Amino acid sequence: EPNTLSGKKKEAAGMRLARAAPLLVRTAATAATADLAAALKAGDALRSRPRRFTEDDVAAYAGVSGDRNPVHLDDAFARGAGGFQSGRVVHGMLVASLFPALIASHFPGAVYASQSLKFSAPVYVGDEVVAQVQALQIKAAGARHIVKFATKCFT
Repeated sequence: EPNTLSGKKKEAAGMRLARAAPLLVRTAATAATADLAAALKAGDALRSRPRRFTEDDVAAYAGVSGDRNPVHLDDAFARGAGGFQSGRVVHGMLVASLFPALIASHFPGAVYASQSLKFSAPVYVGDEVVAQVQALQIKAAGARHIVKFATKCFT
């Protein structure tokens, strides 16, 4: 089933994260992308290995991005004023970074062109997340292909 993992995992934080994420794949970049049409078909899905987001990940992202919202960094604030019963939440954009990483791991040289996000549930510090991309549409555009993916994450 597309909305579950091992029958008992739930769809997480936006994790409809990017409804459809067009991807520009340069077919001349590598052998893996040179024959994209043979390697990837509409409907094909790729899943990442499970990734557990830690306190250190969240702190590093806050430092790099400047997003120091206390719902990410302060457990008491997240539970109280933030209304997150399970504590601190991982930055949505940090979770969304799983998508381009997944695509690049299968298609080196691919360029992630755009993404639309909808965060439907929080990912908490310590949660294990699996990202999935599913090819919706593949268009040849000269020496490259443009792929539109549906993206989801599961906890």
